[in-house]
Amino acid sequence: MTDPAPAPAVPDPLRWLNNQPYLLLSLTALFWAGNIVLARYVAGHVPPMTLSCVRWVGAFLMLLPFAWPHLLRDWPALRARLPLMVVLSATGFTLNNALSYWALQYTEALNALLIQSSGPLFVALWSLVLFGVRLTPAQLAGIVISLAGVLTIILHGDLAALARIQFNRGDVMFASAVLAFGLYSSLMPRRPVTHQLSLITFTMGCGALLLLPFSIWEYLAGYTLKFDALTTATLIYVIIFPSTLAYLFFNRGIALIGPNRAAPFFHLVPVFGSAMAILLLGEQPRLFHLIGYLLVLAGVVIASRQASAAG
Repeated sequence: MTDPAPAPAVPDPLRWLNNQPYLLLSLTALFWAGNIVLARYVAGHVPPMTLSCVRWVGAFLMLLPFAWPHLLRDWPALRARLPLMVVLSATGFTLNNALSYWALQYTEALNALLIQSSGPLFVALWSLVLFGVRLTPAQLAGIVISLAGVLTIILHGDLAALARIQFNRGDVMFASAVLAFGLYSSLMPRRPVTHQLSLITFTMGCGALLLLPFSIWEYLAGYTLKFDALTTATLIYVIIFPSTLAYLFFNRGIALIGPNRAAPFFHLVPVFGSAMAILLLGEQPRLFHLIGYLLVLAGVVIASRQASAAG
């Protein structure tokens, strides 16, 4: 009598997703695009420092029950690299987030998207300055091509609009936020070897603590949360999608393909943002949207090829 055939393996969607860096990074860009659109929409309604702090407190509390056993096991490794962990928390969560929300109180959407598109260049700059990591020709070509696509979209195909942009203090703050996140991205490969839940939960909690004094200052200055439907919906979205899920996906994507190959996915943020404007705000799609999308996608594919994996 022959043995029965083994039962077919049950597919595990989460395990599969955890090993799909390009999908993870694309979803990250989608969630961050929604964050920018929403933050601009609620500017003046939800205080930026309080929004930043509540965002990371909420994400920390969501992940803590799942991360607790990993945190206990990984604490010696985290403590041994505590200065690096504080820098990761400050750059990836405190400075980047607070400055972005604060900047969106002042800057225009066109300016913010243009500055956001410079993210891969900041990652490459920090990687070169700190670690001597140079871009491969394919990575450089991909960044240039995708940046051209971003400019095509946000300038509506009119390159002359670039000369008419007026930068204000919001633009400077947003650029500082992108610079801080570039440092976070370039430092991520030097993180201690831990479970990803240990890393993300620790940095979220530390980032929230660093933001707490600024939130208290904002409250004492008279800028308080108004607990209405808009505030509630905003907090639910930013805690779940651009915070908890996006950072888990982004960190995993960097772990799988490295910061330089992951950086061009920054360019998908304005692409998704433009698509949201078409779908949600009733803007009409035009030829420059299609050209821009194709250029961005081509740049991401070129820069992320396995053959260009120097970073």
